[in-house]
Amino acid sequence: MSSSGSRGVRREYGRTYVVRPKGRHLATIVWLHGIGDNGASWSQLLDNLPLPNIKWICPTAPTRPVAAFGGFPCTAWFDVEDTSVDGRDDIEGLDASAAHVANLLSSEPSDVRLGIGGFSMGAATALHSAACYAHGRFTNGAAYPITLSTVIGLSGWLPCSRTLRTKLESSQTALRRAAALPILLTHGLADEVVTYRNGERSAEFLLTSGFLYVNLKTYNGLGHYTIPEEMDDVAKWLSARLGLDRSRG
Repeated sequence: MSSSGSRGVRREYGRTYVVRPKGRHLATIVWLHGIGDNGASWSQLLDNLPLPNIKWICPTAPTRPVAAFGGFPCTAWFDVEDTSVDGRDDIEGLDASAAHVANLLSSEPSDVRLGIGGFSMGAATALHSAACYAHGRFTNGAAYPITLSTVIGLSGWLPCSRTLRTKLESSQTALRRAAALPILLTHGLADEVVTYRNGERSAEFLLTSGFLYVNLKTYNGLGHYTIPEEMDDVAKWLSARLGLDRSRG
């Protein structure tokens, strides 16, 4: 386990679960759970997707006090008061978790495509990672060390949305990276935890900041959970964007 955390407090990451590819290894994706969860539940779900060429890495977030729960400790990638694009951003916690994810991917083979996905707070961390990748560095100034091929966010929101456009417009390289990175967002219209409007606004912020390939898929009646149709759409997206449909074995 590695340790890091927000507000200067070092925190231990929990167990990391790995799902090995059943066929030729073409892509590795780190998948990030939601608040209060762990990597085990998602590793089981992802193992059942018809994507034999993907290696899944499912880490577990540190246990930390969470402001939204009155300071009650639970597994969380960063501290949060409000699950929306207008909430306070725990930049140190976001950077620490994004760096942890990048470190998990940094030792993958050079010919394997890399991606990050997640649900709820995990999706927010994935989108923060996308912003760091495009900018070429974390918010704290450290260089972002890997190249991303895709990012997926289920029922999430975009942290640091108010400063993203200015950050990316400061560099033509950042704009080129943003324009070339495919992002899939999915959101239920009945989500009561992270409202659909926050998912919609996240897509708008990404598009106006220079991420030109953002696909927002919506689901009638879906609350803050996943359904088979949604995961089928994730599998189709990854097959097409990563070229997995050309090499199944």
